[in-house]
Amino acid sequence: MSYSVGQVAGFAGVTVRTLHHYDDIGLLVPSERSRAGHRRYSDADLDRLQQILFYRELGFPLDEVAVLLDDLATGRGDPRAHLRRQHELLTARIERLQKMAAAVEHAMEARTMGINLTPEERFEVFGDKDPEQYAEEAEARWGGTARYAESQRRAARYTKEDWKRLQAEVDDWSERYAALMASGEPATGEAAMDLAEEHRRHISRWYYECPYDMHRCLGDMYVSDERFKAFYDAMRPGLAEHLREAITANADRATR
Repeated sequence: MSYSVGQVAGFAGVTVRTLHHYDDIGLLVPSERSRAGHRRYSDADLDRLQQILFYRELGFPLDEVAVLLDDLATGRGDPRAHLRRQHELLTARIERLQKMAAAVEHAMEARTMGINLTPEERFEVFGDKDPEQYAEEAEARWGGTARYAESQRRAARYTKEDWKRLQAEVDDWSERYAALMASGEPATGEAAMDLAEEHRRHISRWYYECPYDMHRCLGDMYVSDERFKAFYDAMRPGLAEHLREAITANADRATR
């Protein structure tokens, strides 16, 4: 059984011109010629072409491919060693491709908050607050965590209306917490703990699942990190400390 150059080109997904070139340089010389002088390829030729395309895909120069295959064809190479080498090369290629795929996936997931909004829409939703202000630092701190990846996946899907609802919840909660402090409610009281629980559920609903131990850590950060402290204290002086205490009390209440 033999095949024409056009048939082989169709089988292998290459051009007729490529097969002519391989013949010209001695890389893949057809085993037969028709009476009219046309190239005819045997099954053994197809096997060699498959090997050529394998090494070409891995980036090997054609002259190196020729040496490898000629050694194998003449018995100078060990077929088992050849297969092991192919397996090693494929495994390395797969690992590289997986890393590339992971990098692309991370780039897609790492769309920062509100990135799908125009500048006008972003201002409409967030006012003069920049939702991307700490994006790079957040990625540096938590970029490798499942919670960060989940928050980025969710944020990338949010529409302008989603962001409006999210921000409305934040504004409403902020007003009620400031009012609670103005009334003299202690951080360990039921009302403060209820608002702390609402804060935790807001995070879980919009960003990532936030268990109580994680919420405790966030509460500590709201006080220890000057920027977070400034954010909460801008709602009412002392709110960061008050909220941290309320978060701790609420976690204790829930885990008794």
